[in-house]
Amino acid sequence: MSATLTVVGLGSGNPDRLTLGIIKKLKAASVVYVRTQEHPVMAALTELEIATQSFDGLYETLASFPEVYAAITSKLIEEARSAAEGTDIVYAVPGHPMVAESAVSQLRQRCPEEGIELQILGGESFLDEAFVRLGFDPIEGFQLLDASGIRSAQLQPELHTLIGQVYDSFTASETKLCLMELYPPEYEVVVGHALGVENEENIVTVPLYELDRLEGYGNLSLVYVPANREEKLRNRTFARLHEIVDILRSPDGCPWDREQTHESLRKNLIEETYEVLETIDEDDPDHMKEELGDLLLQIMLHSQMEEELGTFNVFDVIEGLNDKLIFRHPHVFGDKNANDAEEALINWEGMKAEEKRRKGVKPEELSALSGVPRDLPALMKAYKLQKKASKVGFDWENATDCLAKVREEIEELQEAIDTDAAAEDQILELGDLLFAVTNVARFIGADPEEALTRTNRKFVRRFQYIEQSLRAKGMSVEDSSLEEMEELWQEAKTEERKV
Repeated sequence: MSATLTVVGLGSGNPDRLTLGIIKKLKAASVVYVRTQEHPVMAALTELEIATQSFDGLYETLASFPEVYAAITSKLIEEARSAAEGTDIVYAVPGHPMVAESAVSQLRQRCPEEGIELQILGGESFLDEAFVRLGFDPIEGFQLLDASGIRSAQLQPELHTLIGQVYDSFTASETKLCLMELYPPEYEVVVGHALGVENEENIVTVPLYELDRLEGYGNLSLVYVPANREEKLRNRTFARLHEIVDILRSPDGCPWDREQTHESLRKNLIEETYEVLETIDEDDPDHMKEELGDLLLQIMLHSQMEEELGTFNVFDVIEGLNDKLIFRHPHVFGDKNANDAEEALINWEGMKAEEKRRKGVKPEELSALSGVPRDLPALMKAYKLQKKASKVGFDWENATDCLAKVREEIEELQEAIDTDAAAEDQILELGDLLFAVTNVARFIGADPEEALTRTNRKFVRRFQYIEQSLRAKGMSVEDSSLEEMEELWQEAKTEERKV
């Protein structure tokens, strides 16, 4: 039987809060290890003539906190295994052993595997002092976060939030940046140092943007973000969006929203997508923000309809997307490498094929053209079909050959028009010409949809120049001849070259 290993909590910093049982345990111990000497209670232990050995040296020699805690765990287990039977080894930590003590969590996992008896005696946590000194009741809703790993997704403004492990200005800065993803810069937060410790406690309220400008951060520092149930903050959360859409579709919600189906909203989804594209073309961030919200609403509504049927909800959609992104990026989340975008795309396509195999689909039995959405705009669809065909070698050699094909298709269309061929035949010849032009776009590295979009914008700009010029003369396009409009068109081209 090995020695007994006991972990005790030294409380939040006030020696008067040490329990009698823990003091007795410390005095009776064969050896006492402390995580750090940098704690107000250590002076009291010295007065009680309790000798200690600290792990402060590990913080200086190791590069990260996880390495420190792993080293502490290994050292304590090694000591317990090599000590004589009946030896009582005590490991004393600040606060409560089960609050923000990674080494204790590791000991709880490893000691049973090593056959070491582990006891844990609680002490006053910094949480106890926080509830008293900051004056809030955790039953109202409370969360504790670690400044070293805080993420904006964890933030819930309707809960009282304590952020511990704010060791220095750097972690305070990281905390501030995270909080500012949800809270406004002027939002007031509370910084507490050494809560409950006589002559050391300091509590200050500051606007969020000043959080990392304060001095005095250390082992006993924390940040408190008071609960806020105002709509303005809740409206910045995804949970609130989900709630609003649910309300809109409920019996007491909006009659129009309740009547919608996947089919009735189909055109809305397409229209909102194109409106987003328009904001991208216009390089208008404010308008883009609004239109992206409209597009997101369409996704939320379609997901909500399925949630009402019990098939899936928006969180299933998010989970599926997250799983897909992680799986298809092995060069980011796995052990593969990608030195450039081309290699990353190869990984993506490879993992897509693997996904199909896992679903029982054999990629080798699929058409080389599979995977192109049926309802894509025709020009975009032609581009994607040609790209897929080119991957299996069905392609022209170069752009010159493509241009020769364009000329051939022009001649065939001309012939169909000159011979007054049936309208259907003329349409088919026109389609062949557009398809051939799309091939040229691909060979010169241009997206034909984007190229035509730019020409459309250019046409609108020049035509509006004609309208404005005529209007300045008291005329309109209806009153003008083709020759007059052509002259103004050429002027518009000249003005563009000057810009």
